Amino acid sequence: MSAEQPLNIAVAGASGRMGRMLIEAVLASADCRLSGALDAAGSAGLGSDAGAFLGRAGGVAITADLRQGLAGADVLIDFTRPEGTLAHLAACRALGVRMVIGTTGFSAAQKAEIAAAAQTLAMVMAPNMSVGVNVMLRLLDQAARALAEGYDIEVIEAHHRHKVDAPSGTALAMGETLAHALGRELKDCAVYAREGATGERDPSTIGFATVRGGDIVGDHTVLFAGTGERIEITHRSNSRANYAAGSLRAARFLRGRPPGLYGMDDVLGLKG
Repeated sequence: MSAEQPLNIAVAGASGRMGRMLIEAVLASADCRLSGALDAAGSAGLGSDAGAFLGRAGGVAITADLRQGLAGADVLIDFTRPEGTLAHLAACRALGVRMVIGTTGFSAAQKAEIAAAAQTLAMVMAPNMSVGVNVMLRLLDQAARALAEGYDIEVIEAHHRHKVDAPSGTALAMGETLAHALGRELKDCAVYAREGATGERDPSTIGFATVRGGDIVGDHTVLFAGTGERIEITHRSNSRANYAAGSLRAARFLRGRPPGLYGMDDVLGLKG
């Protein structure tokens, strides 16, 4: 495929908040074309035009038929649920459609299944597609290495009332980055809840606090609390547009890439 040809993109969860944001971004892009729109069986949006919510017809009907929705697609962008994403993954492997996966909440076994599929399929998978969040992850690595002694680390995240997993995938990715920088395993040092007589804080732990309410798109703060000072690194999302923009950047990155499981650090050139 030449660079001049549009990148054909299918969107999963087309009737959802993130799905609609992705569709809007694809339709507004000069180098991408909406080739398909998927949603779960029983969705009220099935059969309707994927661009109808924008007041214009895009010529792509929302379907629950995976082969129909993926026909002609170069990349599927998926922000759904783990079970749905794995079903989409099986179809993408069969059809040779690359994937951008923004779904969170996977179990270890499900992550292993995705990694196995990456041996034959090129994918970008990240708990957060925001360019800003991924730059923040790089900053957290540097900060944790410099503040390894004498600073307590807490991760505070807030999301809308509809989010079904906690802590967020982004908060966990931040925890993984912090733990790795400190030479630890997150599973051994994470504290996800505090209640009652907890005793003094263990300085080797990384704490997590979760807030759910209203229509908060996504706020993440990492607090490094020392003696006499504290450092806070914060990212706030005011809309899902930044996730959509990062997802399209990831989709473009996959053009011509060999099979493999890539991250947003690959997309943004932050490795090294």
